[in-house]
Amino acid sequence: MSDLVATWDISLSDGIHTIEFEHGTTTGKRIIRVDGKDIYRQDWMFKLVGREHFQVGKTKCVISIDAVSGFSYEYTLEVNGKPLKKFKENQSKIMKTWVVYVAGNGMRVVLEKDTLDVWVNGTKVDTTGEFVDDGTETHFEIGNHPAYIKAVTTGKRRDGIVHQLFVDGIEIPLAKE
Repeated sequence: MSDLVATWDISLSDGIHTIEFEHGTTTGKRIIRVDGKDIYRQDWMFKLVGREHFQVGKTKCVISIDAVSGFSYEYTLEVNGKPLKKFKENQSKIMKTWVVYVAGNGMRVVLEKDTLDVWVNGTKVDTTGEFVDDGTETHFEIGNHPAYIKAVTTGKRRDGIVHQLFVDGIEIPLAKE
């Protein structure tokens, strides 16, 4: 019998990770699962509330277990010291994500705007930067297909820089994560 009480998805540079939390409200059992693998298991605990610290790659996470009333509990996830909602808002500001289909396979391409690292399906790829007339291009390959991310200023301070992905010369729309 499963005591699954919460499931969260977090989008990181190396992919989307699913975090599952099981909590036995009579035994205190706690199980944390990341992408289907148990990373923490405690089968018996007297303390039913508290915090569990763990990592997804290099990303620090904390699950808080708080009593609401009687035997009802609230479960919240913090990622890198921020509530999940705030973390997701921050991620959308520092990462651009595209999904491109190459030879029928979906490939997730992520640009980390703060480091300019490019990830393809969870693997950081080698890139070559180049200045062009209207901005910069960051070249790399997806399989045997040439790709580049073009960065162009909008000229508007509020909008900043627009990033576009091109694979085989075709623009790929941003993913909605």
